[in-house]
Amino acid sequence: MQSIIQNLLNGLQWGSFYALIALGYTLVYGVLRLINFAHGDIFMVGAYFGFFASAFLLGTYAIHLPFQLPNSVVFILCILISMVLTAVVGVSIERIAYRPLRRKGAGRLYVVITALMAGLLLENGNLALLGARRLKFPDLIEKQVYSIGGVSFTNIKVFVIIAAILVFVLLQFIIRHTRLGMAMRAISYDRMAVPLMGIPVDQVIMFTFVLGSSMAALAGVLFVTAYPVLEPYMGAMIGWKAFIAAVLGGIGDIRGAFIGGFLLGFVEILTVAFFPSTFRDLIAFSILLAILSVRPTGIFGVAKATKI
Repeated sequence: MQSIIQNLLNGLQWGSFYALIALGYTLVYGVLRLINFAHGDIFMVGAYFGFFASAFLLGTYAIHLPFQLPNSVVFILCILISMVLTAVVGVSIERIAYRPLRRKGAGRLYVVITALMAGLLLENGNLALLGARRLKFPDLIEKQVYSIGGVSFTNIKVFVIIAAILVFVLLQFIIRHTRLGMAMRAISYDRMAVPLMGIPVDQVIMFTFVLGSSMAALAGVLFVTAYPVLEPYMGAMIGWKAFIAAVLGGIGDIRGAFIGGFLLGFVEILTVAFFPSTFRDLIAFSILLAILSVRPTGIFGVAKATKI
């Protein structure tokens, strides 16, 4: 029982990263019906922004602040700075890459290719600017280990799980109880009729990218806090898995992204607990494939008919 509870806690932490990234996927898809395949690399960019913000605030490089900040304050500022800068990157990608295609009525295939290209540009641009060497994220939070009934967990693990839950609750509130959230749901329902109602579609789409990119940045900073190693391709695999989690939960529904992320995290951690780690992806994806074969639309997804 102790082993099962321990693995469930590990699954909650791992699933929190998937859930935060999957929420960004599902937000953009819900509004634009677009799979933003660059989202995993935006997660990577957010982690690097957090690293450089921490280096600046700690005075690691040539520039030093005239005063010294506590590590906890530096950590909070790193998250905020990373979220703002990453949101700028996400909005820039939408303005430069996606919006011209949307206005010209380009097909979905061209948009998917453009999204993949944007992700490759972020990866290889990082590689060209910073090189292939790995960077270590500073220890801004002193790790404390707690043990209850033989089950061990750290303060970082608790913080990551609580952050994912709070972000989900905040998103639910924004989507269900704000004017912007109502506009996002309206665009998802009928994007052609919404401009006739006086709703600024481009501004709502920009806000959607701000939300999704800032959540990816939060996930990136939390990830390198728990696993303090950064490298240019760190967002590739975790981004694809978060996309799978969003599809599993029912892409377009933030409840599905949240549940799908945790479900994928549980499956991976429990697979490693009972089987060799080399079988993790094989067994995990086989289970997910079985679930999707029974319910192709995902857990919360709803099949939609298309009028021809």
